[in-house]
Amino acid sequence: MSPQNEDFTIGVEEEYQVIDPQTRQLCANAQEVLATIHQNLNDTIAQAEFRQSQIEIATPVCRSLQEVRSQLTRLRGEVIAAAAQNGYQIASAGTHPFSHWQDQPVTPKPDYLNLTQRYRRLMQELVTFGCHVHIGIADREIAVQVVNRSRAWLAPLLALSASSPFWLGTDTGHASYRTTLTNRLPMAGPPQLFSSYQEYRSVVDALVATQTIQAPTQICWDIRLSERFPTLEFRITDACTTINETVMIAGLVRALVKTCYEQAWINEPYTPVRSELLLAANWYAARFSLSETLIDTESQQNVSAQEQIKTLLEFVRPALKDLGDWDEVSALVQITLQQGSSAARQRTIYERTSSLKAIVDLLVQETAKGTGLS
Repeated sequence: MSPQNEDFTIGVEEEYQVIDPQTRQLCANAQEVLATIHQNLNDTIAQAEFRQSQIEIATPVCRSLQEVRSQLTRLRGEVIAAAAQNGYQIASAGTHPFSHWQDQPVTPKPDYLNLTQRYRRLMQELVTFGCHVHIGIADREIAVQVVNRSRAWLAPLLALSASSPFWLGTDTGHASYRTTLTNRLPMAGPPQLFSSYQEYRSVVDALVATQTIQAPTQICWDIRLSERFPTLEFRITDACTTINETVMIAGLVRALVKTCYEQAWINEPYTPVRSELLLAANWYAARFSLSETLIDTESQQNVSAQEQIKTLLEFVRPALKDLGDWDEVSALVQITLQQGSSAARQRTIYERTSSLKAIVDLLVQETAKGTGLS
């Protein structure tokens, strides 16, 4: 196999919040919306997730960023329309600003119920929503090497996507509080370095053998090898509020994978990042998003968020140009740097209105933007 044989297909999964338009609370009626989708479309474009107030969509396998945009526009539109038919709204963000976790029942699937029993308060409080990007790589061995190289760039991806500053009715001071909630679990956070696919497999198998997880599919690392598909799955980012933000993240992730794949193929030297530094870099991104500094893991220095995002763009520029995505992705990054992340926009609305409900209204509006249903 040569690098030219990989076409780096894209698949995107988004987790949405089901909203009561009167109270703006999370509403545990996802099954009603799903039933309407399946009845109207005879399609399984959406499915239940961990919470009964949560719906997940998954795009088909896409071969271009334009196809990703088209599919996200279609899927968001269909979910929003089905929700409206049942009297609900849809929002996309890493956390809900004020709904309490105690009021969010778990979807009664055996795996979900067993996880809740196993981890108790950690899973009970886990009312979070993410965006997962799959990039096709058939070779498992080189996929592990791509993980090793990509992990240094997790923090800027998180900073661009941060959309969860509020939790239980208060501003947490974090741009991505979802990251704090999820990283308390022993099978979450950035992956370690792996010398081979065999070592990767042995670590996953050990977590199953020790009953830390029940199955390999419960690995929640920020990057993991998918157990169901021949893909690398990036799970670092919050649920993106707008379609533009999801397209931006998908384009950056694909270009990052292509860049690291080609470097790994020729065994180009790189500096492995210590896990301690990687945890610190991701904490900075979750804390500040684009508002202050991030950690440059190469220089091991604090740099402005703008500088670190531009460094990422330069790193993946050749891949973006090869894929025909440079103009769109670089423009979307610049817009995000200028307008701020979803977390910043939510804080701006709150500063202006002192209303948590106004934040939900903003999220509902931005989630629908571009679908023709806003």
